[in-house]
Amino acid sequence: MQGSYKQFCPVAMAAEILCTRWTVVLLRELVAGSTRFNDLRRGVPRMSPALLSQRLKELECAGIVERGEGGSDYRLTEAGRELGPVVEAFGIWGQRWVSHELSLEQLDAQLLLWDMRRGLDPTPLPPRRCVILIRFPDQPEAKRRAWLVVDPDGQVDLCTIDPGFDVDLYVSSDLRTMTAIWMGYETVRAALDSEALLLTGDPAIAANMQQWLGLSPFAPHARQRLAA
Repeated sequence: MQGSYKQFCPVAMAAEILCTRWTVVLLRELVAGSTRFNDLRRGVPRMSPALLSQRLKELECAGIVERGEGGSDYRLTEAGRELGPVVEAFGIWGQRWVSHELSLEQLDAQLLLWDMRRGLDPTPLPPRRCVILIRFPDQPEAKRRAWLVVDPDGQVDLCTIDPGFDVDLYVSSDLRTMTAIWMGYETVRAALDSEALLLTGDPAIAANMQQWLGLSPFAPHARQRLAA
């Protein structure tokens, strides 16, 4: 095997499969529930389609991923699902021990918005369609706006083209501030007080932003570290 450590140790054998570039990040998306190729691409926007296909084939050969009916989606096998705690441990370790200043140098509007869509909690929102326009004034025009559309049944869609619905809440922030909020390094209230975050529209939806935003699943570990 090319790149083999040539060791019988289970750690070395697992590392040969899991420690190739992008593999753990791709597993993060699969563990989070993404199954279709295009959804996986949105979760790893800087990974080329060719490399994504290659890594999926490698995971399939390793028995970690299997193709669904019709071959249109990818699902974790039992072996793949057992990697859930491993991926979670990676994230918790990174949140606790990697400098948040270093993390906030790695800004990616596409990934942030995709994570926000996935983590959004519709429970605090009114029981109707709600449209939230996110604006990043500091980003290039093509990445400056996105719409989160929450249907009455709780389904959340991310649109990069105006869906044509009335907007309930306008959210304006630089990308670093919104990333810091999502990651748990900053709070909505603190960002509002410093005017790094501006909210315009439905006051009830604005008041509940900290609740419906959902935050990164690793955010609690950031708060614990900052409190310590």
